[in-house]
Amino acid sequence: MAQPIKALCITEDPDRPTTATFAGLRRAGVDVTVVCPAHSERRPWLEENGVRVLAIPLRKRFDRDAVRSLREELVRGDYDILHLLGNKGLQNGLAASRGLPVKIVAYRGIVGNVSFLSPVSWLRFLNRRIDRIVCVADAVRDFFLAMRPAFLRIPPERLVRIYKGHSLDWYKAAPADLRTVDVPSGSFTIACVANYRPRKGIEVLVDAFGRIHGDPAAHLLLIGAGMDAPRLARRIAASRAASRIHVLGFRRDAPELTAACDAFVLPSTKREGLARSLIEAMAYGVAPVVTDCGGNPEIVVHGTSGLVVPVSDAAALAAAIVRLRDPDLRRRVGAAARERIRQSFRIEDTIAQTLELYRSLARGSESAGARGEVG
Repeated sequence: MAQPIKALCITEDPDRPTTATFAGLRRAGVDVTVVCPAHSERRPWLEENGVRVLAIPLRKRFDRDAVRSLREELVRGDYDILHLLGNKGLQNGLAASRGLPVKIVAYRGIVGNVSFLSPVSWLRFLNRRIDRIVCVADAVRDFFLAMRPAFLRIPPERLVRIYKGHSLDWYKAAPADLRTVDVPSGSFTIACVANYRPRKGIEVLVDAFGRIHGDPAAHLLLIGAGMDAPRLARRIAASRAASRIHVLGFRRDAPELTAACDAFVLPSTKREGLARSLIEAMAYGVAPVVTDCGGNPEIVVHGTSGLVVPVSDAAALAAAIVRLRDPDLRRRVGAAARERIRQSFRIEDTIAQTLELYRSLARGSESAGARGEVG
């Protein structure tokens, strides 16, 4: 009887789709061991589902103690696959596996920020010891394929697109009461959930929101870490809609707050991968407006499961939001958005495609599909 594939998976952010994938691989017969932060909320869930979990702290991008511990585990465990998620996991895992006969899988969740001129990039995604890069969206894969100069590009067969899947069963919590965040009953309410970074386009959204008038009054919820940034605060203060912009910051109940809103907006300007907050909003049936950035248009089918507008175009963003004031349109789009997640972003597909990737590497396959897709 063939021995099961053994995989050592290192993640800095063991979110629900990632941990569900690990547990699904174990159920499919893969001998999975996961290295993740000791404080992770999902760590006990992994253990309850029979996944072996190790506490090897990754304190920095190159941590000698972590590299030593990881190498000891790799040698002792005789692993077939080393699956690396996150920059610290990638750099330390590559250092620990040097000279060992293990197949290396790296995960890439955003577009860009990799360059042939960057020494750091050669220590991470451009490292030639990586056997496959799992790209969370076609936009990520396409970026690698378009890098210049062409003769240095990563070979297409090393780039695999696997969407990070979800389950509608995860999104059954009751919507929050928006009166607890000072939104009056009956308001037309928009949610934006993102950790504040310039590339998230939050200032563009604030400008767009300032253009929106009418009855009922519109309210905007800004949810995510860093939303108290001085630069953003100044932009909000200058808006004529400042009194209707609610800066909530990081909230553990972000999905429930989103579920209570009429629309969800993700105004990214660059490097977007496959935003978890967008998928969560759609899973709750909330109509989305997104920019034509990164993986956003792969999730949202314009005019059917949401609206897609140009990047950094406040006028177009405002117009799209106003369109969703129509309750009938909102209901149709929200229902289609939920169905889009149910059909096209299933956790079962992520597990199956990752399993086939592992099997292809274990049997020495050189290719995983015409577009780099598995399954």
